[in-house]
Amino acid sequence: MKKALALLIMAASLTACHQNPFLQEWDTPYGIPPFEKIKVSDYIPAVKAGIEQQQAEIAAIVANPAEPTFENTIAPLELSGSILSKVVGVLYNVSETDQTPELDAVLEEAIPLMSDHSAEISFNKGLYKRVAAVYYADQSGLTREQQMVLKKHFEGFERDGIGLPEDLQLRLKQIDSDLAVKTQKIGNNILAESNAFKEKFGISVSEYPTAMTTTEDRELRKAMFEAYTTRGHHGNENDNCALLLDVLRLRARKASILGYPDFASYQLANKMAGDPQTVDGFLADIMAAAVKSAKAEIYDMEQIAGHEIEPWDWWYYAEKVRKAKYDLDDDQIRPYFKIDNVVKGIFTAAHTLYGINAELIEGVPSYNPKVVKTYKITDAEGALVGIFTTDYHPRSSKRGGAWMNNIREQYVDADGNEIRPIIVNVANMPEYLTVDDVQTVFHEFGHALHGLLTKCHYPSVSGTNVTRDFVEMFSQFNENWAFQPWLLEQYAVNDKGEVIPAELVEKINGALKFNQGFMTTELAAASILDMKWHELSAIPEDVDPAAFIDEFEAKVCKEMGLIKEIVPRYRTTYFNHIFSSGYSAGYYGYLWSEVLDKDAFSIFEKECVGPDGQWDMAKTVELAGKFKATFLERGGSEEPMTLYKSFAGREPDSKPMLRGRGLLN
Repeated sequence: MKKALALLIMAASLTACHQNPFLQEWDTPYGIPPFEKIKVSDYIPAVKAGIEQQQAEIAAIVANPAEPTFENTIAPLELSGSILSKVVGVLYNVSETDQTPELDAVLEEAIPLMSDHSAEISFNKGLYKRVAAVYYADQSGLTREQQMVLKKHFEGFERDGIGLPEDLQLRLKQIDSDLAVKTQKIGNNILAESNAFKEKFGISVSEYPTAMTTTEDRELRKAMFEAYTTRGHHGNENDNCALLLDVLRLRARKASILGYPDFASYQLANKMAGDPQTVDGFLADIMAAAVKSAKAEIYDMEQIAGHEIEPWDWWYYAEKVRKAKYDLDDDQIRPYFKIDNVVKGIFTAAHTLYGINAELIEGVPSYNPKVVKTYKITDAEGALVGIFTTDYHPRSSKRGGAWMNNIREQYVDADGNEIRPIIVNVANMPEYLTVDDVQTVFHEFGHALHGLLTKCHYPSVSGTNVTRDFVEMFSQFNENWAFQPWLLEQYAVNDKGEVIPAELVEKINGALKFNQGFMTTELAAASILDMKWHELSAIPEDVDPAAFIDEFEAKVCKEMGLIKEIVPRYRTTYFNHIFSSGYSAGYYGYLWSEVLDKDAFSIFEKECVGPDGQWDMAKTVELAGKFKATFLERGGSEEPMTLYKSFAGREPDSKPMLRGRGLLN
């Protein structure tokens, strides 16, 4: 097989007319991809070579005459597809941060190829037979991590329809291929619409909240609001209405073929929540409390405004209320939160809590050397933890929002060498940050820590490879440290070198619960909208897409009790999370995970904060070590609730989350 693979790589290299970097060993520092050597023309040949490589590896597993075991079946399956992993790690990261028409064309060709390849693996009966044999054999000799890896592969086959007749498998294969293409197109349309918004108003979508907060002209605020909340709904070449309904129909059909009443039921079957009914009840309770709080916030704003509040008024008058109640506004805050200083803050917190160090490294490959910074992360003994890359600044070629990507997972290779991860944090930040911006930087670094600190053996369970309603626990947990006085005094410094005053710190922390009725309502509303779309068992074909979406949204918003002054955080046509980023029937996970994160942090507060309100740092570091060992190092190598109970000694309590959002009386 090695000889055949060598010939394959040689042929692919010759076809590409130069040494295709994806088909070579990377002799770069720390195995960082040689971005400067990668050409757009390299991707498709590498994808095809990667597919053929993995097909050959899987064929060898299936053909093995020995009795199936974890070591001769699951372990090589985990390590198969190394070329494809390299291509995907680079292609998706670059296409999301520096999109070009040429990369769009690559994705248009690559996505169906990879989708079909994935389906071929899912429906490989010979491979399934071996995996099932290992699964049903005595597992007592396996480590807990191995048991979780085995379970993930076996249940993956079952969920993908391995037991279905061939004709239904072919239908599923086509559905998945169509979904891959259409969801990519939706994401591209959202980016195009966001760029059109910037062209019209001179601000990026990431600057929209700030503009709505500071713009005095009410008619201009209304115009910005209407443009922002109708992205993807303009009847132009970037309109998402028909595409979205196609995606929803395809997902519903997939769920039906697999024996589920709707796509939400299919998605939740292997999540912590378990089923749509649990999620619906969870969100309904939060929504009721949030709307009650939001109504009180409206009263405060109307006292200042002297008129009824409309959705385009909220940010503007909320800021005036904050100024009146807390003597606090963004102009006071921003000078102390320059992006470079906030990055120092996330590293300082991680060093204090988890004993790791960050060193900026120059001269290493980068996909955008002008703005991207790369850091070597090491532990207290100087051993490599991983490589961490930041790309915080907005540009028109980058999709909106903030996220964490893996360029390389952490795992142990076939020779026993530990491969450390390469993690990227991406955002669209101004030079000086608001409170929300600071929380976002800490949030994404929480994901990065989850990916960096992992100590697993197998890539499918390392780092952030956990359920959607568990993964956000660690990003949101990291936000809790952002405004702790002991940390602020180490990173919140203005351009004159002056440390943020204690009274301003007190004001910031006092105002953290401010406007949480609004924030929670818009988040819960978007989560409910996501669930209701995916609880549909079918969508009629003979409908006007735009009208159907408008009517459905209006119906759902009325039923959930959403007030007219607030719209969902994301409306359907630009809801990138659920239509292009893997959060379908999963956006509730932010609130679900927040229950876990706030409860875990309440344990820190109980055990590490003295009667005087000061943190006992020795106790804090000790408990952080337990948090790291229990959660951050374990990845998906154990069931989420088992890990949580191991840390807390009990099931999670929702009261700290509700209290943190000011929703408890």
